[in-house]
Amino acid sequence: KVPPMLPRFVEVPGTGEIKRFLTLEELIANHLGDLFPGMEVLDHHAFRLTRNEDVEIEEDESENLIQALEAELLRRRFGPPIRLEITDDMDEVTMDLLVRELDITDKEIYRLPGPLDLRGLFDLSRIDRPDLRYPPHLPTTAVAFQPTGSNTRADIFTAIRKSDVLVHHPYESFTTSVVSFLEQAARDPHVLAIKQTLYRTSGDSPIVEALIDAAEAGKQVLALVEVKARFDEANNIVWARKLEKAGVHVVYGLVGLKTHCKLALVIREEDGVLRHYSHIGTGNYNPKTSRIYEDFGLFTTDAQVGKDLTRLFNELSGYAIEKKFKRLLVAPLHLRKGLVRQIDHERRNAENGKPASIRIKVNSMVDEEVIDALYRASAAGVKVDVWVRGICSLRTDLEGISDNITVRSILGRYLEHSRIFAFHNDGDPQVYIGSADMMH
Repeated sequence: KVPPMLPRFVEVPGTGEIKRFLTLEELIANHLGDLFPGMEVLDHHAFRLTRNEDVEIEEDESENLIQALEAELLRRRFGPPIRLEITDDMDEVTMDLLVRELDITDKEIYRLPGPLDLRGLFDLSRIDRPDLRYPPHLPTTAVAFQPTGSNTRADIFTAIRKSDVLVHHPYESFTTSVVSFLEQAARDPHVLAIKQTLYRTSGDSPIVEALIDAAEAGKQVLALVEVKARFDEANNIVWARKLEKAGVHVVYGLVGLKTHCKLALVIREEDGVLRHYSHIGTGNYNPKTSRIYEDFGLFTTDAQVGKDLTRLFNELSGYAIEKKFKRLLVAPLHLRKGLVRQIDHERRNAENGKPASIRIKVNSMVDEEVIDALYRASAAGVKVDVWVRGICSLRTDLEGISDNITVRSILGRYLEHSRIFAFHNDGDPQVYIGSADMMH
């Protein structure tokens, strides 16, 4: 087994401007005689094994979720094999040995031309070749959050009070919007409370530091840390403990559910009245990925949105089970029903001769109920445009059913990560943003 800290591609020393690399397995293969002295090396092959790394915890039976999760993470290394990748030159004898020893089926074997595991190509993107790179992109500060003078700092709260602010990352800066919003809340003496969800964040997160600063300043701070975020479990456990140590009230969401929403709520006292400043995002509170992930974030002081977020945070922190929201569609109870209701409304408008259209942008589209509703709408004459980054089960080739459906995928410099649902609504458009994909 090759140690994971070694580079996947090794640079071959040479002269001139041309850089040459060879795979680590090629380097090892050419020195097998040194690794196994006194032995005759007859043949060699590379293979790659993928194990099931899903974490399964009986949450209702675990007194301490963190300890149970840490124990499960230790067992993850020994999860059952689910995929064996082999090079196309591997002989049958060697392959049969692997199949037998790993207890894997023929359906789980993938014979590939190689090299295996192309994630290592990310390392090659770091070589000093500016002529092969995109030109540097510097995000702008959203107009509403730009300071009025050269030596002044923008007042985020004043800007949001004037009007709702929609920011589009990475074209508009995450740092001068979301991070500034939370940092200003942490030091503002009029801010009484901050409530925040954390699904994935960066290693040196200014978001976490702002929450810690706020707690140390005496504010009431609630952080919902999703410790079951896939492959970020260990990182989130570290953040949870760091936040708890600083006095932040850390909760882990509802039993049996993964908390995927991206929300922040700041409660501020203004002239004896409590005002709610809300941020609803489509992406993680992660300054690093915000530079390469396309996402939206909405800042608002809308009172009803603030009430909905307050109710939702109360539910997530275990204070109450909330079943009614005025402005939010919250899974698993309301989201699918709400979207299908909007789709069916467009279908009825089309059947009544009114203009009707639907535009959806998601990462995945596999939910049968939503797909069936879109088919019904298309058959009724609704123009349906869908942008899907990843897996998509929505078909466009069903005559008489999906004639009005167009599916696209955007491949470009940035990873398309936002989720948007827009409905014509007879000339009064209804638009939703969120973090949910159309999956089970």
